[in-house]
Amino acid sequence: MFRFAYPDFLWLLLLLPFFGLLFFLRMRWKKKAIRRFGDPRLVSLLMPDQSNGKVRLKFFLLAGAFLFLVIGLANPQIGSKYEEVKRQGVDLIIALDVSNSMLAEDIRPNRLERAKQAIGKLLEKFSDDRIGIVVFAGEAYLQMPFTQDYAAAKLFLGNVSTTNIASQGTAIGAALETAVRALPRGDKRSKAIIVISDGENHEDNATEAAAAARQAGINVYTLGIGTEQGAPLPIFTNGQLQGYRKDAQGNPVISKMSPLLLMEVASAGGGKFVQASASDIGLDDLFNQINAMQKSDFGNKTFTDYADRFPVFLSLALLLLLADLLLNERKTALSRRVNLFSGTKKA
Repeated sequence: MFRFAYPDFLWLLLLLPFFGLLFFLRMRWKKKAIRRFGDPRLVSLLMPDQSNGKVRLKFFLLAGAFLFLVIGLANPQIGSKYEEVKRQGVDLIIALDVSNSMLAEDIRPNRLERAKQAIGKLLEKFSDDRIGIVVFAGEAYLQMPFTQDYAAAKLFLGNVSTTNIASQGTAIGAALETAVRALPRGDKRSKAIIVISDGENHEDNATEAAAAARQAGINVYTLGIGTEQGAPLPIFTNGQLQGYRKDAQGNPVISKMSPLLLMEVASAGGGKFVQASASDIGLDDLFNQINAMQKSDFGNKTFTDYADRFPVFLSLALLLLLADLLLNERKTALSRRVNLFSGTKKA
């Protein structure tokens, strides 16, 4: 296992191309200055001690020293010892409704965005649990496979919108079946599903799917998001509000949260129904319910001891700096004699 103890120092390596560009421009300016002074071959005879090769070599020595110095500051570490650490956790699927009714603004900023915000805060409470995300409307699919990388989970969550699924509806049964298939079989970890929906436009066998999940050892919890008073459904085009949906008679379509179905699903799934409010989304209550579940032990090999390797790179940096100090940009007497002899022979 390899890692850097202080990886932020590695950003300094972005300066290397800048240093290279400055050196290139300096050498180019020097050549132009010599051409303005006279014939480059004659100028080289007037300045026999100048060595462009050594100038380039000194630059590469300094660049190499800078490279090794930055790597040394970042402190490369190699895992030298690992052991199996016992952990406890549950497998959790969050099934999130992304139908158009979730755009209703009876809970600000709207039902879907409020649910996403709450899920993001919920992720901060997990430690050793694995989480996956299913999105559903008229159909369902796995948006994010199981992971313990909660930062990645937040990225997946940020991409969830009502445009993820074209077919409209509230296929809670399909969402539960997709979640059950996604949950790993054969292990002893406790398993749970949280369905977040307004419960509107139900169109499949949700209670039967919840009962089947319970028989498979999976508890199903439901969170009703929205109000029973409801709110009109906004219509957006390119992010701009164009108006609100209307029925055939021209009346605004009011979307209301329907708690009855969600209660039945939670009851059939051996879980609990929680209704969100404007001030409390309710996921904290569900988290406490799930956290109280019997958690299973599972093993994970992890490195517990890392050996520092920064002395190697700092030593290399010092050696290159020392070589740069000892290297003279001017030609040696031997090289001048060789050049002089070569020039005489050509003459």
